[in-house]
Amino acid sequence: MGAVRTVGVVLHPERDCVRVFEAISGWARGRGATVIASKDELARLAGLAVPVDPEYLAQHSDLIVSLGGDGTMLRAMRMAARGHAPVLGVNLGRLGFLAEIDVPELPQALTAIDEYRFTIEPRSGVRTVIAGREATAFNDIVLVRRPGCRTAAVSLQVDGRPFVRYVADAVIAATPTGSTAYSFSAGGPLVSPNTEGMLVVPVAPHSAFNRALFLSAGENLTLEILPTSGELSVEADGELVGEAHPGDVIDIVQLPAAARVVRLGGTTFYQRAQRKLRLTGSVEAE
Repeated sequence: MGAVRTVGVVLHPERDCVRVFEAISGWARGRGATVIASKDELARLAGLAVPVDPEYLAQHSDLIVSLGGDGTMLRAMRMAARGHAPVLGVNLGRLGFLAEIDVPELPQALTAIDEYRFTIEPRSGVRTVIAGREATAFNDIVLVRRPGCRTAAVSLQVDGRPFVRYVADAVIAATPTGSTAYSFSAGGPLVSPNTEGMLVVPVAPHSAFNRALFLSAGENLTLEILPTSGELSVEADGELVGEAHPGDVIDIVQLPAAARVVRLGGTTFYQRAQRKLRLTGSVEAE
C-alpha cells in the first residue's frame, strides 16, 4: 500500500456517521487526499466528500473506510474486490468480528496508517452465477428452502465427482470469514480467517450424513439441485440474489485473497471471537 491519495468511505445506511466522517475528512485534507463516497450515501454528509459511482469508488480508492458494523464491512469488501484498496473497518454499533477499531480509536488508527504501522490481511471470497448474474460473498453463499416448499435436496460434487447428498433446510458454502456467521449458528466450526478454503454446512439436515465439509483452496464445488428438492432461494452475504430449481447446477468458485483488510495489531481473531461469543469465563469441567 503506497501513499493514500483517495479515500473511499462506505456508510452504514442508518447510523449517524457525520462526526466520524469529519475526522476522516480532516485527516485526508491534512495529507492532500480526496475523500469520495457513493452518490446515494452523501445526502447525510453535507458536502464532506466528492460524490462518485460505486464502480469509481472501487477502482480509484487507495484506502476504503467502512463506517458501520459487519454488514457494512462486508459491503465494503465486496466493493474492494473490484479494485486494489485495503479496507479499514470502524465499528459504529455492537462489537463485530470484522471491524478493526471502535470510533475512539480512529485518530490513533489514522496516525498509524500515516506512519505505515499496520499490516494487510487477505480475505478469501466465494462467487457464483445465478441466471446470468454474478454474485460475490465474503461470508457465505446459501441455498435455502423457500417458505412452504419442500426441503433442499442437493448433491455435492468436488472437482466434478459426486461426493455426498444433503437433505436439509439450507446448504451453506462459507468462507473462513463466514465461519463466525450463519455457518456457526448451524453448528459449523470456527475457522481462522488466515485459512484458505471453503466450508460446506447443512442446516437442520434430514439426511443420514449431517456433517460439515471443508474444501481446500484448490478444490471446486458444484451443487446440483435434485428432482426431489423444493424451490430454493440463493443468498449471498444475506442478500437474495436469485432462485434455484430442481435440475439446476450451481458452481461456487473460491476467490483467494479477493479482498484485503487493514490490521493494526490491537486484537486477534481469537480475542474478537472470545468477546463476541462470550467464551471467556466459560465453565470448565473439574
